[in-house]
Amino acid sequence: QVQLVESGGGLVQAGGSLRLSCAASTRTFNHYAMGWFRQAPGKEREFVAGINWSGSSTIYADSVKGRFTISRDNAKNTVYMQMNNLKPEDTAVYRCAARGFIVTTTPEYDNWGQGTQVTVSS
Repeated sequence: QVQLVESGGGLVQAGGSLRLSCAASTRTFNHYAMGWFRQAPGKEREFVAGINWSGSSTIYADSVKGRFTISRDNAKNTVYMQMNNLKPEDTAVYRCAARGFIVTTTPEYDNWGQGTQVTVSS
């Protein structure tokens, strides 16, 4: 079981930036692919971005391509997501998730964080 703790959420104006972090409590962080998902009130959870175990492969939802960047530091057991040019429709609870090695856009992840709120005002 991997414990995941997100941080970095907050309130920002449209066009602004935030950097989310997700710290993992495991000695084998480099065995896990990581994903970011979000859920807005009244909407279903959706995939945002994912990164494979080594960081050599990333994937993004079309809605965030060119604005969000996922990265990881295996030495720090942490995955990041830099979010630029934020829009009001990005408002949601963002959760990171971990699964073995291969990233997927579906929510088939074994471990989930509690989430961090991102609110973008217009």
